[in-house]
Amino acid sequence: MKTTKTNLNRRSFLKASVLSGGGMLLSVSWFTTAQGADKLPAEALPLPWVELNGYIQITPDNVIKLMCPNPEFGQNVMTSLPMILAEELDADWKNVVVDMAAHDGVKYGFQFTGGSQSVRAYWKPLRQAGASARHMLREAAAQAWGVPVEEVTTKAGTLSHASGKSATYGEMASKAATITVPKTAKLKTPADFSVVRHSKKNVEGKKVVTGKPLFGIDYEQPGMLLAMVQHPPAFGMKLKSFDASQALKMPGINAIFSFKVFEDGSERGMFETRTFNELVAIVGNSTWEVMNARKKLKVNWEPAPDFKEVLNMRGNKREEFTPGGLESTAAQFAKMDERAKQPATVLRKDGDPETAFKNAAQVLERTYTAPFLAHNTMEPMNCFAHVTADKALFVGPLQAPGLAEETLANRFGLPKDKVEIQMTRMGGGFGRRAYPHYMVEAGVISRQVKAPVKLVYTREDDMTYGIYRPMYTATYRAALDADKNLIGFHVKGGGIPEHPVHAHRFPAGAVANYLAEGWEIPSNITIGAFRAPRSNFNAAAEQSFLDELAELMGKDPFDLRLDLLKQAKANPVGKFNDYDADRYAGVLTLLREKSGWDKPENKAKNRGVAAYFCHNSYAGHVVEMTLRNGQPYVQKTYSAIDCGVVVNPDAARNMVEGAVVDGIGNALYGGLVQKEGVPEQTNFDRYRMIRHNEAPQHIEVHFVQNDIDPTGLGEPPFPPVFGAVANALYKTTGKRSYNQPFGREIDKRI
Repeated sequence: MKTTKTNLNRRSFLKASVLSGGGMLLSVSWFTTAQGADKLPAEALPLPWVELNGYIQITPDNVIKLMCPNPEFGQNVMTSLPMILAEELDADWKNVVVDMAAHDGVKYGFQFTGGSQSVRAYWKPLRQAGASARHMLREAAAQAWGVPVEEVTTKAGTLSHASGKSATYGEMASKAATITVPKTAKLKTPADFSVVRHSKKNVEGKKVVTGKPLFGIDYEQPGMLLAMVQHPPAFGMKLKSFDASQALKMPGINAIFSFKVFEDGSERGMFETRTFNELVAIVGNSTWEVMNARKKLKVNWEPAPDFKEVLNMRGNKREEFTPGGLESTAAQFAKMDERAKQPATVLRKDGDPETAFKNAAQVLERTYTAPFLAHNTMEPMNCFAHVTADKALFVGPLQAPGLAEETLANRFGLPKDKVEIQMTRMGGGFGRRAYPHYMVEAGVISRQVKAPVKLVYTREDDMTYGIYRPMYTATYRAALDADKNLIGFHVKGGGIPEHPVHAHRFPAGAVANYLAEGWEIPSNITIGAFRAPRSNFNAAAEQSFLDELAELMGKDPFDLRLDLLKQAKANPVGKFNDYDADRYAGVLTLLREKSGWDKPENKAKNRGVAAYFCHNSYAGHVVEMTLRNGQPYVQKTYSAIDCGVVVNPDAARNMVEGAVVDGIGNALYGGLVQKEGVPEQTNFDRYRMIRHNEAPQHIEVHFVQNDIDPTGLGEPPFPPVFGAVANALYKTTGKRSYNQPFGREIDKRI
């Protein structure tokens, strides 16, 4: 058994209370287990269990109720996080029930779903919490039975002693409530896991498939009004005037007015967006009535000027420029082409890349591009709000309640403890719901009409509002000597409005002469986090380039990557390489084996490989493609992942399978085109998504088995799909694809 310090005292970690039925409440402070929490003053730490960061409720009937602190949008944290706690508690999973916690920064700390951080962040705190609670139950049994605590064992919610005495956790809960929280707690070794690493079904699965009201769009409250907003029809425009006289005559309409989402001159906080800051609100009794009234609005728009604003990233401030004008995709690509020819910011430089390229016997140079991508969450954006002069309630699907709380408190002039946020299950997120503008809009409307309001977007509202994956381009160059040895590597990437380059990732550290540069072009088209931000483009470009480089060098694609990783391990260049060469190579080795890459019968197949590191994990895919009715079709994929300990194997496989399908769809079809600031794709009839019959018939997922603490899984499998598809497409068509989406005419821009 491994011993770990809990770093929690009785006030900050567990507050035990005897229930009327004789049960025990163990309130688990996840937040106070975070680094630096021990430096908080005692008076700042929560006291009663209802004020702590999380809780375990044990009833006399031995039912254990666990609260999930992080928002759920399909990644299954409502199952995996309680599994971690139940493991160290040694609970019987059949007796565990799970609820979604409301937001509470004091109780739960920074509640955030994104960056593949949920399991990674809560792994140690939840294990400590479960182990400490289990010790208290054992101590209670030892005192009751008059035996040493070391002789009391636990299994599936039951306490036992060699004398034959036994009791359930529920029977000892009241006694355990009086036990002092231990200073240290013994953790299980991975070999002893009985819950973690054993597949458990989604705790909300039955509710989802039977249509229970779990999502924000389902939420209702008596007296609630419905609202929609009208935003400018094009990026680069703003509200001039509007006439609501006819719309107000429509049945069921209560109010129509203009409002500003954020006040003029206010600093823009983290994950805040000012895409369209002045909107027109339509408020009525039902969504249908509001939609019909909106059609009767007469709105005049005018060009928006250039403007500057202060971006406040949690205390780090900088001025940001947003240009006016109406942007078009063709002109944007031309602008990127021109900007790419100019000097860029050096992000990393190893050795003497200039001399390496000057003396090279051969140079391979390729440029890759990608358009804006829309998130297209299945559940349109929505939020319930009831804002009064002294408090505010928000209910809806969101990924970052901690950031939203600060935004809402500032916007409505309320202390944070007067802003209540209840999180519903999300019908998809992928980064889109980390931006709380829709919550602010709902709150402003509620305050204006002095009533509870549910704001609902249509699909067209959402797809034309922004928060897109940026436009990207990158040029890769490789310098070879006369013997086709790689002697220099250069990546220069840019984008609108951010560049995609991760300067310290592979193959940085594996090439003696290496240069990474980046540049950016400002835009009034708003971008945001999109599943595996920047990595989703980098993996496509980098892994496509490495495949073409391997062909030029006369090497197998796996061999080139593995040879570079050997170099990175044996003689690494630089001190800031992000990746672990062993783990990276381990994924490639497993993938090569499981896909049967070297088997003679597979040599003739149209296969592409790609592997990538991001969000602390390693992922690789082999894609097998064919032509079906003249169109590329991925019929099989093989995936290998190293994300450390896999908490819930079936759910983990499901997540990788989803990433594969999502990646194939975006690689082949995804793209949003602007014409004079107007998005041309406004719904699924024009924005091409992968169809059910286009998903692979076979997706085989394998995990590297190790005892490393869990790392990310939601995002890492996604990026390398793009590169594997591009490389398989080359084998299928005989032509390289450099511009996403690959399903369009090869090498022809939008």
